[in-house]
Amino acid sequence: MSELMAMLMTFLKAIGKYRWYAVAISWVVALIGWTVVYFMPNDYQSSARVYVDTQSILRPLLAGMTTLPPVDQQVTFMRRTLISRPNVERVMRMVDLDVKAKSVKDHEKMVDELMSKITIAGTERDDIYTISYNNPNPKLGKDVVQSLLTIFVEGSFGGKKQDSEKAVQFIDDQIKAYEEKLAAAENALKDFKIRNFGLLPRSGSDYGTKMGELADQLQAAKLEYLEAEQARNAIKRQITGEDPVPVTEQVEASINPELDARIGALQKDLDKLRLQYTDNHPDVAATKRLITQLEDQKKAEAKQRKRSGDPGANYSPMLQQMNVQLSMAESRVASLKARVDELQARLGQVKSLSTAAPEVEAQLTQLNRDYMVNKANYEQLVAKRDAAKLSGDLTSATDMLSFRVIDPPTAPLLPAGPNRPRLYSVVLVVALGAGLGIALLMSQIRPTFLSQSALRDVTGLPILGAIGMNWTDEQKVRRKRRLYAFSASVVMLFGLYAGVMAITLIHASA
Repeated sequence: MSELMAMLMTFLKAIGKYRWYAVAISWVVALIGWTVVYFMPNDYQSSARVYVDTQSILRPLLAGMTTLPPVDQQVTFMRRTLISRPNVERVMRMVDLDVKAKSVKDHEKMVDELMSKITIAGTERDDIYTISYNNPNPKLGKDVVQSLLTIFVEGSFGGKKQDSEKAVQFIDDQIKAYEEKLAAAENALKDFKIRNFGLLPRSGSDYGTKMGELADQLQAAKLEYLEAEQARNAIKRQITGEDPVPVTEQVEASINPELDARIGALQKDLDKLRLQYTDNHPDVAATKRLITQLEDQKKAEAKQRKRSGDPGANYSPMLQQMNVQLSMAESRVASLKARVDELQARLGQVKSLSTAAPEVEAQLTQLNRDYMVNKANYEQLVAKRDAAKLSGDLTSATDMLSFRVIDPPTAPLLPAGPNRPRLYSVVLVVALGAGLGIALLMSQIRPTFLSQSALRDVTGLPILGAIGMNWTDEQKVRRKRRLYAFSASVVMLFGLYAGVMAITLIHASA
């Protein structure tokens, strides 16, 4: 501790030796600094506060119908990118600052200066943002803040609107492309169905299922055919067990009225079938064969019946009933026979096409799959386009995002800077530091021994004694005068500082 105090006293003595240099340097630095601060131009700050309302009743109402624009992120992005070079250059054009730039270098310098003086404060939590700008010209500051406020509001609406329009345009282009794909797929499917009309499976079934169904139908038809033959043979045996009664000439024309009714009904069915199909159609051919068989049966019955000596035998109710049953059984047997033949023909045709049918089914499945994929994508794109249009309309809607200017920009009457009292104080501290520093530096450049210990430490020789300075009366008077002058110069420096501060405070309060 004693060594530290000794070193401090050594520095103070060294500075005291060159104290007049310290005072002179302090005065020069203080006067220059205070003059510079005094002539610094006033800096006026213009600001505006705006409240961004991102809560809208449309958000819960339209949720699920479309993609709602992220207004919070939109405002945050615009706040962070407001002080960008393109926006600042736009502000310069709006306030006619660009005309003052005589060269590209001047223009870039003005842009950098403008960007450094613009500040934006605020938080997403409060949704209140403050735009500030400092400039010696208060009217220019107001115009700059107003221009920034306009760009902030327009950018928050226009950016997403342009993005939505680009998205809709892109989706429209994709829809047109898929419309062409759909048209090509539909034409390919149509041409394929025309080329392979006979090989195409019916809806909901394939050729394997169709063959199984035909085989089951054929088996059931054969079983019914056998049952019908057995029933017909049984009726014939019953009829042959009785004495046949010849038919008289008077009733020969109406031997079996039920058979005539059956033939008439089949003739009507044949006429209806001919309206839809040609004579080569299986149903038409089967009906014609059945009519031929019934007519042959009618002729055979007419030949087998003979005249009876007993006129009443021909009118036996039982015989007539059995004849009717036999006629119906013959008709059923003939119908089932035609049905069996037709099913066998169809089954044979399906078996003959069984080799080419799977390939046709595979191609048809592929075409249908491609068509359905293109159709699903097309429908999704149409829905997305409508949602994008609605989202773009919501982005530009004032109800989704509203701006309320709390404090509009004004031209300030009082300057916001510079802070002259603080700068005067800083100049005084710098001046005193410069004076002390110069004095210390000179003491190191021209060193002297200020104590016996310093001399002993440097020379390494013992100090036998010290002789004090014997000042005369005239020297003592001069020393006192110099001390008074030094004190007065220091007091005057601080007095001048106090006067400058007082004048600055008076002007600020006025």
